[in-house]
Amino acid sequence: MTTFPPDQATYIRTHWIMAALAMAGGMLILWLLGNAHIWTGAIGGLAAVAVRGWFLKDEALAEVWSLSPTGLAGPGGRGVALDDIAEVRTVGAAVQVITHDGNKHLIKFQRDPAATRATIVSALPAR
Repeated sequence: MTTFPPDQATYIRTHWIMAALAMAGGMLILWLLGNAHIWTGAIGGLAAVAVRGWFLKDEALAEVWSLSPTGLAGPGGRGVALDDIAEVRTVGAAVQVITHDGNKHLIKFQRDPAATRATIVSALPAR
C-alpha cells in the first residue's frame, strides 16, 4: 500500500501564492472603486489568507490518501475503485482523480504531484 500524505512546505507555499493573489485582487478592487487607500486591500488579502491557512492547517495536513491494489481510500470514508477511475491529472500542487461517473477527488498539497499521478496511473488496470 502506498500513501499520499500532504506536505507542510507545499501547504505553506500554496498559501503564500494565494496571499499574493488576494493582496493584488484586493488592491485592484479598491482602485477600481476609486478608494484612495488601496494599500488596505493588500492587508485585507494577506490577513484573510493567513487566518484561513492557520484555521485549516491541522485538518488539511491530516488528509492522507492510500493506494491499494483495488483502489484509493481517502479521508472521511471517501474512496474510489481503480476500475472506476477515468482520468488522473495534476492541478497545481494537487492530483485530481475523476471517475467514470464524473465524481472528482483531490489529493491536495503533494510535494511532487507528477510523481503521485504517475503512481496512481501505473496502478490502473490495463484498458
